[in-house]
Amino acid sequence: MSSIKKFQVTFDCAEPERVARFWCEVLGYVVPPPPKGFDTWDDFDRSLPAEEQGSSFACIDPSGVGPRLYFQRVPEGKVVKNRVHLDVRVGTGLVGEERLAALEAECARLVALGAVRVQLLLADEHNESCISMQDIEGNEFCLD
Repeated sequence: MSSIKKFQVTFDCAEPERVARFWCEVLGYVVPPPPKGFDTWDDFDRSLPAEEQGSSFACIDPSGVGPRLYFQRVPEGKVVKNRVHLDVRVGTGLVGEERLAALEAECARLVALGAVRVQLLLADEHNESCISMQDIEGNEFCLD
């Protein structure tokens, strides 16, 4: 049995396609091709019962290396902090002012996409600087 397993990250959300397209922009992911027999995802969506239309969406790493991200509509809204979050690694290998500049540049790009900057956490004796943020539905993530 292989010790490496494929996995996907699933987001509960109100608007699956909108949140998926946000994360495509954040990570450079793409929308996979529609199921066989459908020219577009809209065509596929219209084939579903009305209550299932718009209920899910996905995006994938075009290189095939990163996990698939799956977004599913749920009736309840987000009310507490995530127990799991994504760290978007934009400052790997950078330290000090160079790291802060990379984090701030990516933060500005993501805020323009609808993300919310929460807090800059400066480096200490154990951790490098990072910026905590929220996506367009309030899910926490970090620029690391």
